[in-house]
Amino acid sequence: MPKKNSPVQTEQIHCDCPLLGFVGCSGTGKTTLLKQVIPLLKAHHLKLGMIKHAHHTFDIDIPGKDSYELRKAGADQMLIASQNRWALVTETPEHLGDPDLQTLLAQLDEQLDLVLVEGFKHVPFPKIELHRASLKQPLLFPEDPHIIAIASDTPLTVACPLPRLDLNQPTMVAEFVLRFIHTQQQDPVA
Repeated sequence: MPKKNSPVQTEQIHCDCPLLGFVGCSGTGKTTLLKQVIPLLKAHHLKLGMIKHAHHTFDIDIPGKDSYELRKAGADQMLIASQNRWALVTETPEHLGDPDLQTLLAQLDEQLDLVLVEGFKHVPFPKIELHRASLKQPLLFPEDPHIIAIASDTPLTVACPLPRLDLNQPTMVAEFVLRFIHTQQQDPVA
């Protein structure tokens, strides 16, 4: 994955279901918005997948728990399962860099209605840009033709031909996502 300020990658991402990203600089509220939008989409009986890019190491288990200790002991893959869920953690060598979105998509269930992605802003797939003027960060859409809408908490100060969404109105964002899914099902190559 390109580093900060890298140009947008040109290789198109393939997914068997609609794929939609939420991108923006740190602090725009991507996770907060997605936590509000996901239940609204689930109310439409959609089966959702989610991929989130992390810029640091992370653990899904608590130090001291068996799965954590076994992974730290050297297991390259650690699968933990219960009657309610399962999770697979695969260690990757640090020298490989950031994860590849196409490889991650291949790990998801093929029966999903939509895959939401938080991050991966330099990868070519449809994305909603989140923007907060108070963060004083440049807009991404002028340099990324894959951004299909802007969600902002204030009016933009530049001309924007894309649909505008209110970042503080998750219902508006969810309705946009539902329309996006519908158009992708009608014309999957769009």
